[in-house]
Amino acid sequence: MAIEDANMPSKAAAVHEKIRQSGEKELGRDFMALWWSAVAGGITMSTSLIARALLHTYLPDSDMGFLIDAMGYTVGFILVITANQQLFTENTVTPVLPFMSNPSLSGLGRLLRIWFAVLFGNLVGAAVAAAIITWLPIFEPPVIESIKGIGMHMMENTPSEMFAKGLLAGWLIATLVWILSSLKSGQIVMIFLITYVIALGNFTHIIVGVVEVLFLMMNGMVGWYDAIFVFFFPVLLGNMIGGIFIFALISHAQVRSDG
Repeated sequence: MAIEDANMPSKAAAVHEKIRQSGEKELGRDFMALWWSAVAGGITMSTSLIARALLHTYLPDSDMGFLIDAMGYTVGFILVITANQQLFTENTVTPVLPFMSNPSLSGLGRLLRIWFAVLFGNLVGAAVAAAIITWLPIFEPPVIESIKGIGMHMMENTPSEMFAKGLLAGWLIATLVWILSSLKSGQIVMIFLITYVIALGNFTHIIVGVVEVLFLMMNGMVGWYDAIFVFFFPVLLGNMIGGIFIFALISHAQVRSDG
C-alpha cells in the first residue's frame, strides 16, 4: 500500500492502516509459528551483545572507543528486523493497533496470545544464546570479560533507572516500527540510527538485556532476585509502557482525530 493513499485523510492515517493490517496478519498466525520465529529472534538478538563485546575488546578504553563499540549494539536489531523474526518490543505496536481500532474481549485474548508467544519465545532464544556463549569454547577470554563488563554495567542501574531507561527504549523501538512502515528504502540506515541512540544512552531493552543477565547468572555473577526484580520486571514494564501507552495510544489518537 502506498503511503500516499487517496482514501486516507493523512500520511499518518495511511501508516496507521498499514501497521494495523500487518498486525491483523500477525494476530491470525499459528501460535507455534510465532513461537519458533520468536525463539529465532531471541537467539539472533544475542549478536547485539556479541558484536558490541568484540568491538569493546579490541578498541581503546576511551570516548571514541565507546562511540564505535556502541555501533555493535545495532547488529541484532538489523538482523532480526530484516529477517522478519519476531521481537517482543515490536509487538507492543503492531498487534496493538488492531485492538485499539476495534476493542473487544476476543481481541484482547488474541493480543495476549501473541504477546505470550513472542515474549516466551524470545526468552527461550536468549537463554539458548547465553548458554552457547557460556559453555562453548567460541570466544577468547578477553571477549568473555567484555561481555561480563557490559552486563555488569547494565546491572548497576537501580530498578527505577531500569524502568525509566526501558521506557525510552520502548518508545524508540515503537517509533522505529512506525517509521519503517512509511519507508520504501533506507530501512537498514534507520534501524541503525535509532538503535544506535539506544546504545549511546545505555537505555534498557528487555531481550538484549535478558541475554546479558542470563549470561551473568550462568557465570554466578547475578542472583535470581536481582535478575527478576531489578532487571526483568522494571525493563519489561518500561518497554511496554513506552511502546503501548506512550507511542501507540498517542499515534492512534492522532489518526482518530484526523478521521
